[in-house]
Amino acid sequence: MSSDKPTLDDLRIDRSAPPPRRKRPTALLLVLAIVGLLAGLAVWWFNRPKPAVVRTLVVQDTGGSGGGDRTLLNGSGYVTARRASTVSSKVTGKVVEVLVEEGMRVEAGQTLARLDSSNVEKSLHLAEAQAESSRKALDETRANLNQTEKELQRVTKLTDEKITSPSDLDRAEADAKALRARLERQLADVAVAEREVALWRQQLDDTIIRAPFSGIVTVKNAQPGEMISPISAGTGFTRTGICTIVDMTSLEVEVDVNESYINRVKATQPVEATLDAYPDWHIPSKVIAIIPTADRQKATVKVRVGFNKLDPRILPEMSVKVAFQTSGERQVAERRITIPKVAVRQRDGRDVVWLVRNGRMEPRGVTVGATQGDEVTIAAGLNGGERVVLDGADNLAEGARVTEAKQ
Repeated sequence: MSSDKPTLDDLRIDRSAPPPRRKRPTALLLVLAIVGLLAGLAVWWFNRPKPAVVRTLVVQDTGGSGGGDRTLLNGSGYVTARRASTVSSKVTGKVVEVLVEEGMRVEAGQTLARLDSSNVEKSLHLAEAQAESSRKALDETRANLNQTEKELQRVTKLTDEKITSPSDLDRAEADAKALRARLERQLADVAVAEREVALWRQQLDDTIIRAPFSGIVTVKNAQPGEMISPISAGTGFTRTGICTIVDMTSLEVEVDVNESYINRVKATQPVEATLDAYPDWHIPSKVIAIIPTADRQKATVKVRVGFNKLDPRILPEMSVKVAFQTSGERQVAERRITIPKVAVRQRDGRDVVWLVRNGRMEPRGVTVGATQGDEVTIAAGLNGGERVVLDGADNLAEGARVTEAKQ
């Protein structure tokens, strides 16, 4: 007989069946939301507008309150000699002796080389002999003329006394006139012969090549046995010079200055020169002259800069950098900032410039002073070291992200 009362077996837990699964809808939705957020950020990152590219210029403050020299303009050039010459010969001939070497110092008039003078010497001897012959003939004619004039005096006296006929007097006068004419012609012949002797002596002297001025021999162009000529013969076998002499006391610097900045250079302006060979040596110099013409192709003006004191380390054709400076004797300089005119724009009826600060555009009101060419002077509103936008700022608003173009 069965009983409906619970027993202890009914209270036992059945562990053979698997436990029911728990539903987790909240965790799944959270994961999907994070994935969607990351995908949206990726799409925005790759599709975000790129910063505009602008060209900038660092503002340079060329004025100040100091009283010392300040650099207005930098340039580069080369050391040149105002007095340099490739010494040649006035005549064509064969070199027989060269008396100079590179690096040798020569004085004005010193013999540098000699050419073959054998033919010239023979011609000179012939001219001297002809001149001597002309002088001998002149002496003979003078003696004959002296005798003829004495004979004319005797005939004249005898004719006056009616001892000789008039025809004898006429003959004596004709002889005297003929000898006088011969004497004058021979005098001219002697003068011609002497000038011919002087000509050959000059040609003989031209075979000796001398230094036109004192200096240093920098190049030796010819050797004994070579032909030299004052005019190039069009071949490589004829030289046109013996050597090159440079006057080291005439060294200076030639600098090509951009014509846009030539207004910053004045005569006698102090300059600091630095040779590339001696970068730590600053050489005091000054502007000698500004050549009054411009190079159309390079848009530059040549400026001559002279050294205040020469030094043996300064050599021709050396590369040199120069810094044009203000005078240290001036009073306190007025603060001056100069920028290109294209950097100044109009906004709400006033002059502004765009600056780049932390990668973003920022407008700045300025006060424009004098205008000179393509540049303007900023009287107020800018400081040295700030970056002014030159171009690329069109259609950009304040705070726009930008990047600077590489120079």
